[in-house]
Amino acid sequence: MNTPGIILINPKSPHNVGKALRAASVFGAKSLVWTGSRVDLNQYDRVPREERMKGFASVEFCANDRPFDLFDGVTPVCVELLESAECLTTFAHPTNAVYVFGPEDGSVPQVIRRHCHKFVYIPGYHCLNLSAAVDVILYDRLAKLQLAGNEQILPVGEMLKEQRGICEALTKVGWEGE
Repeated sequence: MNTPGIILINPKSPHNVGKALRAASVFGAKSLVWTGSRVDLNQYDRVPREERMKGFASVEFCANDRPFDLFDGVTPVCVELLESAECLTTFAHPTNAVYVFGPEDGSVPQVIRRHCHKFVYIPGYHCLNLSAAVDVILYDRLAKLQLAGNEQILPVGEMLKEQRGICEALTKVGWEGE
């Protein structure tokens, strides 16, 4: 598996795995692994409908109860509300990061946290759900890479890699965006 990557520890719903896959595709993560037996995508013909998009094909994904064995030379980053965690606002994302998220109904177990080299929390007045936390972390990573000049800031027309449909619809009614 390649970085940046995402590890979901025993996620509760297929929807959140699908949404994390979408976030990976949108924000440039390369891999997604989840543990546990609560989500089995083999029972579906495809990823849940609301999370499908063409770009997800660029992300490797699988279930594996030994996720750290799938990555070489990475920096595991635990996303967790811990007193010792660094605030995302000032967090410097490692180049070879694998972000570890706990389940929607729990925390990252201590045995998993022992594998992690860095700890970060998302500042907020309430907890985010799992898929929203993945969105925020990956967006923050991309934004900081762009601000540092390590990732090009592209115009919207070059950034979106799939047709959204609205452009065609607006063209049909005569609006060209000018």
